[in-house]
Amino acid sequence: MPGIQGFHINSPLVESTAMAKRLGTTVYLKMESSQPAGSFKIRGIGHLVCKLAGSNSHGVVCASGGNAGLAAAYAARKLNIPATIILPSPSLQLVTEKLQDQGATVKCVGKVWDDANAEALRLAESENLVYIPPFDHPLLWEGHSSVVHELKASLPCRPGAVVLSVGGGGLFCGVMHGLDEVGWGSVPVLCMETFGADCLNAAIKAGHLVTLPDITSEAKCLGAKTACSAAFEYSKRSNVISELVTDRQALEAVELFLDEERVLVELACGASLAAVYSGVIQRLQDEGRLPKPLGLLVVIVCGGSGVSLAQLQHLRTVCKSENYNSHDHVNS
Repeated sequence: MPGIQGFHINSPLVESTAMAKRLGTTVYLKMESSQPAGSFKIRGIGHLVCKLAGSNSHGVVCASGGNAGLAAAYAARKLNIPATIILPSPSLQLVTEKLQDQGATVKCVGKVWDDANAEALRLAESENLVYIPPFDHPLLWEGHSSVVHELKASLPCRPGAVVLSVGGGGLFCGVMHGLDEVGWGSVPVLCMETFGADCLNAAIKAGHLVTLPDITSEAKCLGAKTACSAAFEYSKRSNVISELVTDRQALEAVELFLDEERVLVELACGASLAAVYSGVIQRLQDEGRLPKPLGLLVVIVCGGSGVSLAQLQHLRTVCKSENYNSHDHVNS
């Protein structure tokens, strides 16, 4: 991965015997939950901040539900420059505290990310700050592509499929970019979203980019109302599969992952884990959309810092209540 700058680490690649037992195939977990600031975001955002901001800038501004902001704040602290993070109002107090611990100035604006982003763009212009997009920039995708280069260097063979969660599409674009670079461009990529935060799946069904009327999923870090155009273009490839799970399925995946792998991740990350735990991969094999036998499966554990035992208990209360069913929140 020549030319990739930033603050990320070569994250652990862990073989999961528990998942292998479920699927009957070898499963490797790319543990992006171990990254500085808690998620894969530091790969792309660290790279972008190094390239566009540097230590002589007036600072950076980023609109984020949490993880992108934490990555931007971490990178800014490392470069000793100011960071302003704009959060939508439903953001967790836990995330706010972590951002402040990184030395960032935190402001809450609007209900969803799109509202916060409008304020970030305004501040970038009025205060001469470097705007840090959370998912829609070629430098971000270039930085995220480093995850695939690490996989190529560590895996014993070409993967049979790669599973990842999709929010605005930044990780997806980076993985597709990286797969092309290492000669794995035909490897199946399974894009997982939750109902109510399904902007890419909705675009695929519509045949064009769409803007969701609202984010109704509890997986707020997947909560972009519109996917980036590059993600939509990548989704047209025959090796890309888009699937949805409910918030409840994502939560159950988070809980099983905590039990089996001893790592606590966000609900957004649970969407990709649910591909294994909720039988999505087996169904796709039965439908002939994934090969059988599958070969080596890679799950990108994107991580997330907006999670705690208290937040997990809250999600249990919300997502497992008799009156809650995220199927009711499907956007088309």
